[in-house]
Amino acid sequence: MSKLLRVFSLALLMLSPQLSEACTNFLVTKGASVDGSTIISYAADSHDLFGELYYWPGQIWEDDAMLKIYEWDTGKFLGEIKQAKETYTVIGNMNEHQVTIAETTFGGRKELSDSTGIMDYGSLIYIALQRSKSAKEAIKVMTDLVEEYGYYSSGESFSIGDKDELWIMEMIGKGAGNKGAVWVAQRIPDGMVSGHANQARITNFPLKDTENCLYSKDVISFAKKQGYFGGKDKDFSFADAYAPIDFGALRFCEARVWAGFRIMNPEMDKYESFIKGESSERMPLWMKPANKVSYRDIQNIMRDHFEGTSLDMSKDTGAGPFKAPYRFRPLTWEVDGQEYFNERAIATQQTGFSFVAQMRSWLPDAIGGILWFGVDDAATTVYVPMYCGINAIPTEFEVGNGSLLNFSWESAFWVFNWVSNQAYGRYNLMIEDIEKVQLALENKFENFTSATDIAAKSLYEVNPDLAKDYLTEYSLNQSSITVKEWKHLGEFLMVKYLDGNLHTEENGVFLKNAHGNPAHAKFPGYSKDYYKRVAKETGDHLKMKKIPSEK
Repeated sequence: MSKLLRVFSLALLMLSPQLSEACTNFLVTKGASVDGSTIISYAADSHDLFGELYYWPGQIWEDDAMLKIYEWDTGKFLGEIKQAKETYTVIGNMNEHQVTIAETTFGGRKELSDSTGIMDYGSLIYIALQRSKSAKEAIKVMTDLVEEYGYYSSGESFSIGDKDELWIMEMIGKGAGNKGAVWVAQRIPDGMVSGHANQARITNFPLKDTENCLYSKDVISFAKKQGYFGGKDKDFSFADAYAPIDFGALRFCEARVWAGFRIMNPEMDKYESFIKGESSERMPLWMKPANKVSYRDIQNIMRDHFEGTSLDMSKDTGAGPFKAPYRFRPLTWEVDGQEYFNERAIATQQTGFSFVAQMRSWLPDAIGGILWFGVDDAATTVYVPMYCGINAIPTEFEVGNGSLLNFSWESAFWVFNWVSNQAYGRYNLMIEDIEKVQLALENKFENFTSATDIAAKSLYEVNPDLAKDYLTEYSLNQSSITVKEWKHLGEFLMVKYLDGNLHTEENGVFLKNAHGNPAHAKFPGYSKDYYKRVAKETGDHLKMKKIPSEK
């Protein structure tokens, strides 16, 4: 084997730097899901992230093979580690054994960063996926790596799951001169749903339940040594010690968890005062949904903008005349010495990619794992099925097809951004057209799934490779169809809403007059509320007046 292959690197990671420090995850256990699958969702939100689908084929390595580590966010070379003897195929954030890992960054105490560590959070995710057959094994891989090589990143919450169980692990470094990390991992009880969004959420945890709780041996003693905690071990709270909560953590982070929780169980509305900083009664780490949850439910939760709550982003002045539930950054600003903020919803314009991972234990792994994958804003994306048994990546999502500074009409990321960026300017009008196409495509995928599963399983029983080829062709074809449909949608929106007008159409066909020319454009204008606001703010300036008659 050549030196280039023997000294294998995560060079592909350098093509897609800057995974977010502002992401959202939800986790649904088998007993809480409609069909008995486990589900993990993830929105990789970053102003600098290009959305694409990563792929590492599994292989066998020589005994002396090494792995170069580059920091996920910057591409900085951090060092190298021993390569595993065998690595598994990884499709995005799911591997061939249906193991899925996602993350959100909580940061935590700044003094605990360690610039001498080798393992950053992004590398931990994708290396663990290449080396693990179960969620628990992934936890061991990740924690062993930081113990041996040091932890480079700030505080992270990880969602780690397989077809049977789901875990949340929270980890933070120990500062310069203290190699490794302190961490705790809790298994989500079956029948429950959990979530996290850039704030550490594990508080107290059982110290003697190794089946459901794992932690570093010094997670409490180190906190005591640092002066973060001084009570009895049984009262220790990881989140309070290593990531003390403030108003920003409540309103920008916990509020997103609350938004998802309340959709799945209206009783969670009672924590509205908590996320507004008016109550100290914390939300639970997990909760029982009022009804069983489907992967489609989670897809729609990832599209939430606080609709139907007092935080609804389409209701205040910042929504503009077309009630857009978006606020461009910065997140906070100052007027006359007073600091103000924008809401931070689950769905946001700066998402690079998002997914809803569905792991199904009753099917062979190659068929059982589906990564429902989309690029750009979750509210205006389409989640396309990527079976974890596929052996190639769709061109539209492939690494290297376009970049954040290189537009490509063949890239799903750019086509979806083209559509969403049209919609941000006239949201309440365009979103209806977008949702029609979005719903039609995702309904089709859902309807196709059972037949696709059956066909793939029949092929798998004959030859697993035949099933993988079939699933690859299916995922590639649906990706191509989706991007073509979305490009057509963008063209349709451009014509329908050209220059602030509205060209009327019926079932997607634009109307013409009796002479064969375009029907006269309509002028939808603005809402009554917006006109009232303009009139109030401008006073007499824009009032129509009578001109004095000449004498």
